[in-house]
Amino acid sequence: MTRRLISTGSPFETAFGYSRAVIDGDLVFVSGTTGYDYVTMTLPEDAAEQARNIFRTLETVLAEAGASLAGVVRAQYFVTDRAYCEPVLAVCGEVFRAVRPAAGIYVVAGLLQPEMKVEIEVTARLARP
Repeated sequence: MTRRLISTGSPFETAFGYSRAVIDGDLVFVSGTTGYDYVTMTLPEDAAEQARNIFRTLETVLAEAGASLAGVVRAQYFVTDRAYCEPVLAVCGEVFRAVRPAAGIYVVAGLLQPEMKVEIEVTARLARP
């Protein structure tokens, strides 16, 4: 299988030289994704809402790749304040309760822009026929 790149059209992808996702073999590697609504380029203030936006983006990207959130095998969550852990993980629990991927949550000093509170990256398996 050849390597394939996926873009959401985010200006960050072009400016910083990366792909939203890379398909290699039967795995889909999705880059760290923040809570922007990439259609309107707006970012909610609430960390849980940022997480919900992230999962909408991930769902779209994975579908384009031929995968789904149900195929996620690893998830990494980054938050900029410990206070965001509980609300963000509650959203993650809603999405992944039945999937239960390997996961880690990290409290980081900051993300690219100060209003970004959450970033999530995932690895998924392509859907099997």
